Amino acid sequence: MKKTYLIFLLLLGNIAFAQEVTWISQEEAITKALENNNNIKIIAEQVNESKADYQQSSVIFIPNISASYTGITTTNPLMAFGSKLNQEIVSQSDFNPQLLNDPSRTTNFATKIEIQQPLINIDGFYKRKAAKAKFQATEMQYERTKEYIALETKKAYMQLQLAYKMVTVLEKAKEAASANLKLAENSFKQGYLQKADVLAVKVRVTEVENQLQLAKSNIHNASNYLSVLVNDTSFSILQPSDSLLVEGIRPTATKLSNDRADIKAMEYASMAYEKMYKAEKMNFLPRLNAFGSYELYDNEIFQADASGYLVGANLSWNILEGAQRFAKSKKSKASFEKSKVELDQYKMESQMALNQAERMLQDAENSLQLSKLALEQSEESLRIRSNRFKEGLEKTRDLLMAETQYAQKQLEYYQTIFQYNYAKAYVTFLTQE
Repeated sequence: MKKTYLIFLLLLGNIAFAQEVTWISQEEAITKALENNNNIKIIAEQVNESKADYQQSSVIFIPNISASYTGITTTNPLMAFGSKLNQEIVSQSDFNPQLLNDPSRTTNFATKIEIQQPLINIDGFYKRKAAKAKFQATEMQYERTKEYIALETKKAYMQLQLAYKMVTVLEKAKEAASANLKLAENSFKQGYLQKADVLAVKVRVTEVENQLQLAKSNIHNASNYLSVLVNDTSFSILQPSDSLLVEGIRPTATKLSNDRADIKAMEYASMAYEKMYKAEKMNFLPRLNAFGSYELYDNEIFQADASGYLVGANLSWNILEGAQRFAKSKKSKASFEKSKVELDQYKMESQMALNQAERMLQDAENSLQLSKLALEQSEESLRIRSNRFKEGLEKTRDLLMAETQYAQKQLEYYQTIFQYNYAKAYVTFLTQE
């Protein structure tokens, strides 16, 4: 029963692995991610929001124009007499005290066009600068997000490459283990091996098969993660068209660039806090605004026999607003000072991350050389022991050990290539301008 259940599970694994495969290159994956990734789209909308806020701040320059049309009917003495004045129809009889105190119903239709033009609004000017700095900060965040998604996509692609390499290595190990099992069974029949030796080889075959199924599951996992990055809802099994090889030239940059997008974003954010602080200080100064209106009046709808205009300027100064204004100014100053410290701290942490990444790259480079040498040695050791085992000169235990070691060194070698390639990509990401 257990054997039947195990065979059923293996068949399920093979069926799942045999589903449709889509080939994809690293360049194609990065291009799709930059075009379709949802995180990039979210940041793009944040850029649009901050851009709209910046455009909205142009209110300190652009006049506010409004128009209205109003109709009333009234017996209110003041309103009735005023409406007649606006309509320019006041006559001598309208000054009769009896008519002034108890006027007849009066109808008035008014068309009014109003204009308000800011002239001097210093705090608004600095608030506009703060909105612009915030907009520039979100633009830099957008650029850095694209760079990060490109790095993450490259990493996911290399993980997919590594998963396929592991499957290839384990399939070859399975073939070798199965061949050794046949050889061991023949030797057992001829009386050259004991039953325990044959069982040990069978255990080795089972172990390799189990590792192979896990490796195939890792292909599914890596494919799904790459699908999320490129926003592919089909979640098909992806297969890299590029081999897992040591990539490119080792980056030589060792210094953190202040032109890196995320650092520029922090600088613009600090600048926005600075402008808001200045705006709060400038809030103590008066504001000068111009206003004007043009009005049309008549006692019949959609008529305009009388008109008039009004032009003026308003100088306003809120001298005292309790402790609220002083508190706002102090809070803005504290936010600005905090942003400067955060920027310095971020630069230090970024430099530390770059130093660690360079050491990681150097370690990976050393490990790559050592793992390649170990792979060559284990391959030669396995070749010698396999030949001796066929001649009956090698113990089964030693052959299995050599076989296991060779497969392990192959996996370690490809893992080291992945680590080296990613370390180079990460250093490039940290030194990117």
